[in-house]
Amino acid sequence: MLNRYPLWKYLLILIVLAVGLLYSLPNLYPEDPAVQISSTRGDVTLDESRLKRFQNALTDAGIEIKASETRENGILIRLTNADDQIEARDIIADMVSEDVVVALNLAESTPAWLESLAASPMTLGLDLRGGVHFLLEVDMDAAVTQRLEVNASAIRETLRDERIRYRNTDIDDRTLTMDFTNEEDRDAARQLIARQFPDFTYQNLDEGRGAALAMTLTDQAVNEIEDYAINQNLTTLRNRVNELGVAEPLVQRQGPNRIVVELPGVQDTAAAKRVVGATANLEFRLEARPDTPDSETEEFSFRNNEARTATLMRDVIVTGDSVSSASRSFDENGRPQVNIDLDGTGGTLMNRATRTNIGRNMAVLFIEHNTRTRTVIEDGKEVEVREPYTERGIISLATIQSALGNSFRITGLDSPTEAAELSLLLRSGSLAAPIYFVQERTIGPSLGQDNIDRGIMSVQIGLLLVVLFMLVRYRVFGIFANVALAANLVILIAVMSMLGATLTLPGIAGIVLTLGMAVDANVLIFERIREELRGGMSVQQAIHAGYERAFSSIIDANITTLLVALILFSIGTGPVKGFAVTLSLGILTSLFTALMLTRAMVNLTYGGKPVKKLWI
Repeated sequence: MLNRYPLWKYLLILIVLAVGLLYSLPNLYPEDPAVQISSTRGDVTLDESRLKRFQNALTDAGIEIKASETRENGILIRLTNADDQIEARDIIADMVSEDVVVALNLAESTPAWLESLAASPMTLGLDLRGGVHFLLEVDMDAAVTQRLEVNASAIRETLRDERIRYRNTDIDDRTLTMDFTNEEDRDAARQLIARQFPDFTYQNLDEGRGAALAMTLTDQAVNEIEDYAINQNLTTLRNRVNELGVAEPLVQRQGPNRIVVELPGVQDTAAAKRVVGATANLEFRLEARPDTPDSETEEFSFRNNEARTATLMRDVIVTGDSVSSASRSFDENGRPQVNIDLDGTGGTLMNRATRTNIGRNMAVLFIEHNTRTRTVIEDGKEVEVREPYTERGIISLATIQSALGNSFRITGLDSPTEAAELSLLLRSGSLAAPIYFVQERTIGPSLGQDNIDRGIMSVQIGLLLVVLFMLVRYRVFGIFANVALAANLVILIAVMSMLGATLTLPGIAGIVLTLGMAVDANVLIFERIREELRGGMSVQQAIHAGYERAFSSIIDANITTLLVALILFSIGTGPVKGFAVTLSLGILTSLFTALMLTRAMVNLTYGGKPVKKLWI
């Protein structure tokens, strides 16, 4: 029979509408302005007593607190007025030490029952809600020093393989200096090293009873190291931002040694700063034997027990750069650990080092580059001076039971949070050089709240006019089209919320265009039905023919638009991608509502009934 849907189609439509309504509901709950207080390392406990002190300080300053809550690694204080955020942050920042980060936040207020269903609102872009802006500076001197340290380790291994004796190595600026017992050893070493390391200029130095070889990086080599450092840092930061789940971020180079990072729609700016700015890396080293010369060893303390120390070899087996994947888990005693997979080269090096050292201890050395700021007086003015420093500590020291390969695990971590962040940093890649925060600020909506409100109002007025036109032009069928239009908007918002898409002003433009195209599909169908009625068809046949014959035109038009949207998404950046995402999703949802939902309503109203006249 014409114009009758089977039961499963009605059930499918109802399920889609119910899911769309459910997952679009979180967008009705506005976010609360808040202040986030957390540890820079994620392992410092902020207890109730400190929370009480923060609350009293804010209350004394006349700042109204909406609610407060403690989290796994910090405290979240919700405020009633967004204008109080900056003042509240400054008050709390004066009360804490350098190991605590105080950041602005917009905290979700979604009910718990919706959160239990993994329902969350759309995140808004910088132009609608604002976000966080970081200006980072890459330490180029450290990049050169790190490259020299790697080269020094490789040179020492080469000299040992050729049984050429050396005493120690020193690094100063761009120069690596090695001391030898006599000139014969030095000349043999120079001849050997020069073939394998062409990026140096070599100079013989005479010293009392011995001889020395100075190796200085060429200007071209230094430029290549610096370019690699900033490009690698760009890649790593983009990977870290993707791990954070931030949609439509901006990570780009600014000048010779700076990087701009803008994160729209982040929910925890403190965690974002901690992950983006972290310069953690790992080194795997063997523990030194008692008879190892002091020039080939270094002593380090343990991170969780500074009184305990161990002496390690200077030579590094592999670093975090060789990690291909990392994940957090728990060992048989319930303690946090990180499972690591190495790439092919790293696995080969690890296997070579461990198969000949079974029964010997191997350490995992955690390296983190930080910076501290102190105020000095220059020319009678207070000036903040940034002092970079590096922290090195042993995470674990375990005996090699058998030859290791590409997969193994790291234990000895302090907390699950530390394990999660370490695995994230290893997955996204280590930084080629340390980075420091030069500037950090919270950005408000670039167009101003008044302009945003006016834009939303114009969209509402436009939709109202479309609704009135459809009612006047198509009467009962206009009601069907308007219901489908509302359902289309609800489903589109739900899909974007489920995918975690970020809504920007260009994205709103894509939504408006989508709604217009959805109405356009209904117009094609309804006009086709009118033509069939004028041609003498019966009501039921005209309805059936109208939907069937307009189908190909609607599909063709939407597919071409979808192809354009996909091209925009693939080659565009930032706002262009935001427009393309909403347009692509909107095309798919409009096809569903225009073809299936309106057809279902028409079938329920007219299908299988003796209708002599249509109000269309």
